[in-house]
Amino acid sequence: MTVRLVRGAEIGAIAAAAGFDALYIDLQHSGISVETAGQISISALAMGVAPFVRVPGVDPHVITRALDAGAIGVIVPDLHSADDARAVVRAARYRPEGERSLPGIMPQLRYRSMPASEATEQLNAAITIVAMIESAAGLAAVDEIAAVPGVDILLVGANDLCTEAGVPGQFDHPLVEEAYAKVLAACRAHGKALGVGGLASRPDLMKKYVAMGGLYVSLGADLSMLVAAATQKRKEAAL
Repeated sequence: MTVRLVRGAEIGAIAAAAGFDALYIDLQHSGISVETAGQISISALAMGVAPFVRVPGVDPHVITRALDAGAIGVIVPDLHSADDARAVVRAARYRPEGERSLPGIMPQLRYRSMPASEATEQLNAAITIVAMIESAAGLAAVDEIAAVPGVDILLVGANDLCTEAGVPGQFDHPLVEEAYAKVLAACRAHGKALGVGGLASRPDLMKKYVAMGGLYVSLGADLSMLVAAATQKRKEAAL
């Protein structure tokens, strides 16, 4: 579940009640602050729902703050190169995998005090880095991006891919299937997971790409879910 609307900690419990494995707080396309993202992340952790944050880009300061606040992973939009991917890994992971600074006791570890070596080992094992492939440049470099150690998931952003290609919303276009095939091949070659994104309006295509090998699926935003449910309820009332 993508979180763009709800600012309260209850969204973690709602995601758990609805059966979601994870949610991501969207700092790219909403006015949510890092502070609010942290509060939602801590709530989600307590509910057994993995909290990710979609950051606006590869800025290491935003990535580090989102993770320090409580997120267990970051989703980074529009990666264009292996250099972009390496910059994300440096910002998100602790040495020897990255260059992130350890702030002390962490919400992901329930604020338990432990040796720094043990804390960084546990956090490096738990942190998830999701690289969004949603441009021609990203597709051209997808094999190199997938080869970067520390990147876990390659998430295809079908919506932006179509928009950039001049076919917005045409998710049946051959370029979408070609993109998925290319990203999946890179994932298989380098031991990464395929993510399915941008297809919330097309559950048929989501199922298709899960059957193809997708392991992480973005099912849509809280805002769109509210609008859809409210619209359906209004139709049911027939007033």
